[in-house]
Amino acid sequence: MSEHVHVSRRGGVLEIVIDKPKANAIDIKVSQALGEAFVTLRDDPDLAVGIITGAGDRIFCAGWDLKAVEAGEMSLDNWWEDDYGPGGFAGLTELWDLKKPVIAALNGITLGGGVELALACDLIIAAEHVEFACPEMPLGIVPDAGAIQRLPRRLPYNKAMEMLLLGERMGAAEAASYGLVNAVVPADQLMAKARAWADKLAGVAPLALQSVKELLRAIEGDTIQQAFQTMRTAELPIYRALLRSDDASEGISAFVEKRKADFKGK
Repeated sequence: MSEHVHVSRRGGVLEIVIDKPKANAIDIKVSQALGEAFVTLRDDPDLAVGIITGAGDRIFCAGWDLKAVEAGEMSLDNWWEDDYGPGGFAGLTELWDLKKPVIAALNGITLGGGVELALACDLIIAAEHVEFACPEMPLGIVPDAGAIQRLPRRLPYNKAMEMLLLGERMGAAEAASYGLVNAVVPADQLMAKARAWADKLAGVAPLALQSVKELLRAIEGDTIQQAFQTMRTAELPIYRALLRSDDASEGISAFVEKRKADFKGK
């Protein structure tokens, strides 16, 4: 693992910290290390959920390491052909086969590629002082590792265009008002909130937990009618296993018997 990416386990939770002073910017090595961490989350059956955060309390992630780009360590033309790791930029923005949820615990300013990393997560918790911005336009580039693709689907179109075209900053409270983040908390409560959510997710049936992302990705772009057909006819191995699982029967029995379910992941 990279010296700038710290990974720790806490039960079924994998915690990932970007620690690259001064701005937690992402170069090739950091991206590869993040990808390695998210692949561990994907492949380890004992892990249920991930948390990604940044070191310090000022910046979550300033995005692409422009000094590395200037030094020729990363390409501009066809940048995606560089080896950013199995999940693309920041290890997560294109990790399509990760079905386990990831919580972003935003500890500070979230810029450019940091916004794109956060948007690739499933739940976002922000400290009160967090601000979001996509400042690429004055640099002569665009945020094409996730913000172009995802931001207009999360925000009203005009607000997304403010960020993409004007580079306008958006505070945590405003982001929450649009549903861009799930929760805003005091900075000293950020990790406690993220861990409480992670622990709750780690306690549910693993197949049910992973089925949600599998199904949502499968039906994206479908009409409602098509989505029903996709769920019934498409190749959805986790969802199919869920329907036949002992855990599904156990969950129902536990409810009826008014006891805590004992899920086994099968």
